[in-house]
Amino acid sequence: MSAAAILRFALDAVLPPRCLRCGEIVGEAGVLCATCWRSITFITRPLCERCGLPFPHEARGICGACAAAPPHFDRARAVFRYDEASRDLVIAFKHGDKTHTAPAYGAWMRRAGAELLEDADLIVPVPLHWTRLFRRRYNQAALLAYAIDRTKVAPDLLVRRRRTPSQGHLGRSARSRNVSGAFAVRTGASVEGKRLLLVDDVMTTGATVGECARVLRRAGAVRVDVLTLARAAREGA
Repeated sequence: MSAAAILRFALDAVLPPRCLRCGEIVGEAGVLCATCWRSITFITRPLCERCGLPFPHEARGICGACAAAPPHFDRARAVFRYDEASRDLVIAFKHGDKTHTAPAYGAWMRRAGAELLEDADLIVPVPLHWTRLFRRRYNQAALLAYAIDRTKVAPDLLVRRRRTPSQGHLGRSARSRNVSGAFAVRTGASVEGKRLLLVDDVMTTGATVGECARVLRRAGAVRVDVLTLARAAREGA
């Protein structure tokens, strides 16, 4: 047995790995226990090839919403649905300082967004306003981006020009108004001809990533895809 294996064995004996969601002891670090795994709705095909919304039945192509009003991004994918079962995972990571879960989430996101990553020149985390970053001490989107592939991350490519109110209580149209004009490409940076992958923790209505994508496309990006840890399904989906 190697020295590294012996050390890992000793650490596991003192601090056994625990489920990322409930804290139950598990066989290896960075996983969910069987009960929590079954409770999470992981997103797989069939889904809308544009926004990544899971279809309730076998289907191909794009959803009606994307056909009626195509989003500013090209494709979006997510690991799991944002619902009662998964909310604790996201909130603990975003607001509870459980940043040690980022490597596991990054691995999940690499699998869910494999086709998007293959096409990406750069990974761009959705930025926080500096006042919110100061209070939270970390940007959860940046941690996810680095966990996905740190060699491609452009952490300061996008900047948040103004602090926007929390969107948790806002509807779809209000969210769009809330983030309108909130983002810009950093002065001196260039995205001309680049294929970009936007990363965030949760996609709800798509207003935030949509506004980021619009700004990046206007600045010359030829493709903007989106990869999130979770996404909320539209009502009835």
